[in-house]
Amino acid sequence: MRYRLYRFLLAAMPAAGLAPDPTWAAQPAKIPPISIETLARLPALQSVSMSPDGKHLAALIPSPGNPDETALATWDTGALAKGPAVVTPSGEHMKFIAASALKAGKILAIARQEWTGQLGGCGEGKLTGATRTFITKAYLTGDDQKNFEEAFAPGTRTTGLSRQTRECLELTGTASLVDRLPLSPDKVIIRQLDGVSLASNYYLYSLKTGKSELLFRDNMRASPSLFDSRTGKVLARAEIEPKDGDYERRVLFLDPKSGQFEPQPALTTRLSDRYTVDPVGIDDATGKYYVLTDQFSDKVQARLYDAAKHRYDAEPVVADANHSIARLLFSARAANFNQVTGFVIDGPQRETVYVDPSLKSIQASIKQAFPGQQVSLLDYTGDFSKVLFVTGSANLPPAYHLLLDKKRVANLGSTRSGIAADQTGAESWVRYKARDGREIPAILDLPAGWKQGDAAARAIVLPHGGPWARDYMGWDASGWVPLLTSRGYAVLRPQYRGSEGLGRGLWLAGDAQWGLKMSDDLDDGAAWLVSQGIAAKSRIAIFGYSYGGFAAIAADVRSPSPFQCAIAGAPVANLGRLGTSWSDNRLQRIMQGRTVKGMDPMRNTDKAHLPIMLFGGDRDVRVPPFHPRDYYEAVKDKVPAQYHVIPDMPHSMPWYPRQQRETLGLIVDYLARDCGSLDS
Repeated sequence: MRYRLYRFLLAAMPAAGLAPDPTWAAQPAKIPPISIETLARLPALQSVSMSPDGKHLAALIPSPGNPDETALATWDTGALAKGPAVVTPSGEHMKFIAASALKAGKILAIARQEWTGQLGGCGEGKLTGATRTFITKAYLTGDDQKNFEEAFAPGTRTTGLSRQTRECLELTGTASLVDRLPLSPDKVIIRQLDGVSLASNYYLYSLKTGKSELLFRDNMRASPSLFDSRTGKVLARAEIEPKDGDYERRVLFLDPKSGQFEPQPALTTRLSDRYTVDPVGIDDATGKYYVLTDQFSDKVQARLYDAAKHRYDAEPVVADANHSIARLLFSARAANFNQVTGFVIDGPQRETVYVDPSLKSIQASIKQAFPGQQVSLLDYTGDFSKVLFVTGSANLPPAYHLLLDKKRVANLGSTRSGIAADQTGAESWVRYKARDGREIPAILDLPAGWKQGDAAARAIVLPHGGPWARDYMGWDASGWVPLLTSRGYAVLRPQYRGSEGLGRGLWLAGDAQWGLKMSDDLDDGAAWLVSQGIAAKSRIAIFGYSYGGFAAIAADVRSPSPFQCAIAGAPVANLGRLGTSWSDNRLQRIMQGRTVKGMDPMRNTDKAHLPIMLFGGDRDVRVPPFHPRDYYEAVKDKVPAQYHVIPDMPHSMPWYPRQQRETLGLIVDYLARDCGSLDS
């Protein structure tokens, strides 16, 4: 991979040797497929983080009393062999779904519970009548987990509010963590909902005292886009204004002399053009801003911008010819605070490239000890005496480790034990030509043990959701890919036009092409599998979730089709009823709402011709159950069709183990029994 470095050319320190981890020793050949239970159970370890002082770890584990429910656990890093120091199981209603170790001896825990009632337009869900959904809350507790209080909630005004407004605040969550401010011993930046306007206010908040200081008041038109990482002061803000039938997004920087925010014409763009213009930091030496932008290239680059002169530097700071730059990494250590330590390339897998000598050396040492695996550094102390990192690959689920004194590795555990590397097949990043000549990138996962020259396999084309999203190489957290490849299916995940993060050209090419060229890309992927000798022409199915579910339904009414059957999870089926409430992000509703056009399957149900299975959760507010239900009712007398309602399942992960068991079982059984000749 080639990338350009213009400023950060630092010498690498020699890598210190680390002993390989014996847990990844070779497994015996010819082992059975990965069981549904293995893929469906809660991860043995998830959401792992380390406190800034390195004294504690926080994570979620299965509850000792009920392995299908989560528990919050903390460890003393000086006594890891003793196991968790404190474990708090989820409550009867609120269930932990994430955790994060903070400074000042605090832990942030995220929990949710099932809720049914009238939303009245508050958040995603029905405007009238009852909606089955979830309440999500953030809680603060200490390392001892003795007391749990709603995080950052004090100061939220509820007196005098209507019952409906108070319920709205309960449903949408009242506060969240925005910035950790590493140099401060106890201050963080938080976001709170205003009880009157329901707009967001941003505060400097003390984890010790609970006192807050207002930093920025969001008026639904302007929002902060960059904070000073030392003081919390707002340095940049973004505004959205209607203009000429479109919207204009403006970036304004704080003028240190006048104290006013000054517009930057070079950073002003039309919302419909969908340029990335993201201020991510400030260079202490020059006072220039680091901006991630694709205004100069199809791929996002990191550039320096001079706010006083209203212009970018002539050359980017970091750019890659083939992939976007996803992030710049800034030091949180006092010794070199705010200096760029590395960057993240948004390639087939997100690759972190360190330019800081110490971090570069540590990463190299770990990679040497875990050959063939992806390595991500999660947290580290200021002197690097403790480094929390995670390893994994397409064949091996993520595993957490703690590097001690730069030479000794404590293996904390795998998210899913008992999975051997040869239970799934080889994974690669491929490209194929669509019928109009556009090049489509894709991830190809071969069946376990399959090699070129073997008999053509069964195959699944698996389009991602979004569609403004993309897939990455590595372990598939949904479990779908290992489920299929360990059972002899090849899986192709096309990054069809409309996919985000792989260049602005590919992204924009999906506008108004739902069920049209976006689906052509999937059909052409199936043809490519056949041309490469990977798949048999009569043994290919399509399976997708969310937008991928729409693509599966679209395949059912498109002819001719390369697929023998379709599986549609939580599918959009009716473009006319998609509406504008399917995203909690206002910008995305404005931008993507204009692009959701094309072939509407509900207007073409008379053309249904494939066997199809549909499933979705009854607590899905992103894609309400009427989508799969109405489509099923319209085609059940025309084609072999099934529709399964998954109790209490929301749209997005995390899902309950019982929901995973049911959906994974439905997929395996349907492909084996009801998908035409696919499994013959």
